[in-house]
Amino acid sequence: MKDLASQLDGANTVAILGHVRPDGDCVGSCLATFNYIRTWYPHIKARVYLEPIPNIFRFLSGADEIINEFQKEEPYDLCIVQDCGDLGRLGDAAGYFTDAKRTVCIDHHVSNSSFADENHIFPEASATSELVFELMEEGRITKEIAECLYVGIVHDTGVFQYNSTSPKTMNIAGKLMGTGIDFTRIVDETFYTKTWNQNRIMGKALVESRMYLAGACIASVVSREDMERFEVLPKHLDGIVNQLRVTKDVELAIFLYENEDGSYKVSMRSNGRVNVAEIAMNHSGGGHVMAAGAIMDGTPDEIIDALLFDVKEQL
Repeated sequence: MKDLASQLDGANTVAILGHVRPDGDCVGSCLATFNYIRTWYPHIKARVYLEPIPNIFRFLSGADEIINEFQKEEPYDLCIVQDCGDLGRLGDAAGYFTDAKRTVCIDHHVSNSSFADENHIFPEASATSELVFELMEEGRITKEIAECLYVGIVHDTGVFQYNSTSPKTMNIAGKLMGTGIDFTRIVDETFYTKTWNQNRIMGKALVESRMYLAGACIASVVSREDMERFEVLPKHLDGIVNQLRVTKDVELAIFLYENEDGSYKVSMRSNGRVNVAEIAMNHSGGGHVMAAGAIMDGTPDEIIDALLFDVKEQL
C-alpha cells in the first residue's frame, strides 16, 4: 500500500473497524485514521465501529463518536480494518466488512490471514499505529492524531520495552512527541495507573499463580466469581500477564480469565524462546511471536496442560 490517501480516493463513505475487546493499539490506530479522514477529507463520511473501549482511552479525540451498536446499514465504499488478524476477530462488526465495496487491512500480527482486498501487513512493526503513521502525510499529523498514535505504540510496546521496538519506532515516537502531546500523562494515565480493585485482582492472580516445567512457565487464572468479588471486568485485567512474564527465569507466562459462556480467554507472553503465536494458532487463536492469545474451552487445568504440551515441544 502506497499511502492512506490513495485508498481514500473515490470513497464517499468509510467504515473503520478493529478487533473485539479493543486494546490501546486498536483504539489508537482506529481513532487516528478517523481523525485524519474527518480533518483532511471532510467530504467523506467516516464511522468507527468498536466494542466499548476502556475508559482510560476516552480522552482521545473522536472517542465519543465510536459506535458500539452494530446495525445493518448501506454498504460502505471502503472498509478499513486495523490491528485485526482475521474476519472472526471483528465480532459483530464483521457485516460492515463483508458488505463493503472495497476492503483494506492494516495490521502487524504474524498470524494475519490477509483477508481483505488489499493487505498492508508487516509483522516486524511494533504496532499497527506505527504502520498507520507511515501511511499518513507527516505534515498532516495533528496533535490529536499524534495522541492516538502514541497511545497505540506505547501500549503495544509496553512503553518501548518489548523487542518489537525498533529505531524506527523510537524515531516515530519522537516525531509524535514533537507535536506537543503530553506524553508523560499518556503513559502514566493509560498504562501504569490502576484502580484499587485492579491492583487487588492483580495481587490475587500473582499470589495464586503456579509454576510449571521446572520454573520455565508461570500461569494464573481469574474466574467469573473472582471478577464479581473484586468488581472488575475483563478490560480491567490488562497488565496481569505482563507482570507474570517478568518473573525471574520464566520463559513463558500464561494468563486465563473466564468468559460469560464458560470458555476462557488465554493470553500468553514469551521472553524469547517460545513462539506463542504458533501455539495460539494451534488452538484457533493468533497474535505475535512473543504475545498471542486464544479462546479455549475446558477447565483451566485442561487448557494449561494443552498449552504446556506445545511449549514442551518447542523447549
